[in-house]
Amino acid sequence: MSEHEAPRIEAAGGVVLRAVSSDGAQRSGVDASGDHDRIEVLVVHRPAYDDWSLPKGKLDPGEDAAEAAAREVAEETGVTARPGRELAPLFYRSKGRPKRVRWFRMEYLEGDPAARPPDREIDIARWVSVADAQTLLTYGPDRQLLSDALEGIST
Repeated sequence: MSEHEAPRIEAAGGVVLRAVSSDGAQRSGVDASGDHDRIEVLVVHRPAYDDWSLPKGKLDPGEDAAEAAAREVAEETGVTARPGRELAPLFYRSKGRPKRVRWFRMEYLEGDPAARPPDREIDIARWVSVADAQTLLTYGPDRQLLSDALEGIST
């Protein structure tokens, strides 16, 4: 960072996955066994940008990235999830400042995004199939994160 450049924005987010069986039962955790009919991913719509993305946000002072990812997922979706394997970070500029987002594959524990009331930041949070997410997600790096999160999992 040059002496004239603003400090980097630190953020974290989650690729939240859940397994769903043919009878519609939701399971926390997703593993490589393939003991499920499909995998779903949690996505959010941001009205200010009219985009579909994965839940993420800035770290609070003193917060580590995994804690921030879990907090942001809960705030933006109403879902409780446990951070697991860290994925590759994304680096880009946001409003002229450098930004790093650390990502985690996250295990769904509980909660229903449909029960979360919309707000100015996130107006829709919902579960979608992996195939639908690959089409719906606005940004290529988000689609790549999803692919990376699915490594080793039977879909």
